[in-house]
Amino acid sequence: MSGSPYAGLGKADTSTRARWLAPLTIVIGSLMTIVPFKASFPILPPFGLMMLLAWRLHRPDLLKPWAPVLLGFVDDLISGQPLGNSMLFWTVSFIAIDVLDTRIVWRDFLQDWLLAAGAIGFCLIGGRLVASPLGAHVDTVLLIQIVIAVALFPVFSRLVARLDGKRRGR
Repeated sequence: MSGSPYAGLGKADTSTRARWLAPLTIVIGSLMTIVPFKASFPILPPFGLMMLLAWRLHRPDLLKPWAPVLLGFVDDLISGQPLGNSMLFWTVSFIAIDVLDTRIVWRDFLQDWLLAAGAIGFCLIGGRLVASPLGAHVDTVLLIQIVIAVALFPVFSRLVARLDGKRRGR
């Protein structure tokens, strides 16, 4: 008998670790909205959504197709959005990325960033249409929030890659 009895645990351990780490980090991202943050207008990006998109674009096989429904439900409960808001928009974004993923032959980081930017913009604009009256003057703040979220997405993508411990191209 040669080799260590723990020799094959590395790969399975990483997979198991990522399976519980992905939803946990998405929920922690959603919990960031309850951290006290002093601002004259709400510019805090949707950290939970950004973590969901980063995990989806980094490891497409990791999250089940129904995962955005449950994670969006948790985000709706935490953020105070109307119930079903994140559930709907996160799931539609997730499915749209799945469809585009089958059509795109190869992707690089710029395409991932553009996919995430479209999904972030869709979710925030959809959430604005559902949560606030059409006459409310929140469009400028919403645009600033979208720009900040899109600009911060590479940080979240890098964080997910580091948490996953999986190096692409090596």
